[in-house]
Amino acid sequence: MRPAPSLRLARWCTALAVGTGVTGMALAFTNPGPEEFESFAGDQLAELAVEEVCTNRLPMPLKLAIQNCPDLIRSQSKVLGRLALRNTQRRNLGLFSIYRTQIGGPSVLPFLELPLYRVLTLAAAGRFRILSTSSDNDSESASADGGPW
Repeated sequence: MRPAPSLRLARWCTALAVGTGVTGMALAFTNPGPEEFESFAGDQLAELAVEEVCTNRLPMPLKLAIQNCPDLIRSQSKVLGRLALRNTQRRNLGLFSIYRTQIGGPSVLPFLELPLYRVLTLAAAGRFRILSTSSDNDSESASADGGPW
């Protein structure tokens, strides 16, 4: 004998609610925290700094004095991560978090003219995704491809 349609619907709704709850709990459990963001941001900032400083802005006398600028900057990714975390506001929404970072400008390296960067990052399911970036050099925000800030 088949269950009545209302009983089948109730079972289906219960299964859907349980599945949604389990999925939500899994997402909340895997929502990356500030420590993971610090590591992610440090790596991203190191790559950006290699591009900005070593390639574009390092004065010639310093280029001659610094033998391997990219390796030197990449070795500082932990320090850069702490700097990013200090300049970031996190909004934890349980299933995911939104990180708003504003970093750069003369407060980072007073002897170099670095732009001020603004980054919006989504953290969910153990991963980070850069949603948008902008800087003083840009006239408008750009959608990010997940690469360096």
